[in-house]
Amino acid sequence: MGKNYVDIENDRGETLRYRKHANGRGLIANGAKVHPTALVEAGAYVEPGAQVAAGAHIGRGVWIEPDAVIGPEVEIAPHAHIGPGAAIGPRARIGVRAFVGAGARVAGGSLIGDDQSIGDGEAVATDRRGLHLAA
Repeated sequence: MGKNYVDIENDRGETLRYRKHANGRGLIANGAKVHPTALVEAGAYVEPGAQVAAGAHIGRGVWIEPDAVIGPEVEIAPHAHIGPGAAIGPRARIGVRAFVGAGARVAGGSLIGDDQSIGDGEAVATDRRGLHLAA
């Protein structure tokens, strides 16, 4: 039986330990909290301080940076990037290769389409079709 963790050196020369999530085998850093019912696919990274709630689906190649909060039943498509301190509300959907900037907020039930970018600190609310709602 192989080991259930991987050690990776970051840009500052520090070694971070990631464990493989039981549901999907994605890599979860020490200090991150991922609910056991969340699916974190192989090739996804959840950094220290990040939180992933029940029923969330994190696609392969997704990078969730430190202190980001992913709500219940959120779907994040492959290769999306969630910036540090960003918050994704319940049942939101984030498209393939989408980028959510540092400290950005995506309202529950919103749809961020493929290849879309949400700027640092921006707050976004859309309907299920991805049309922006008035703030």
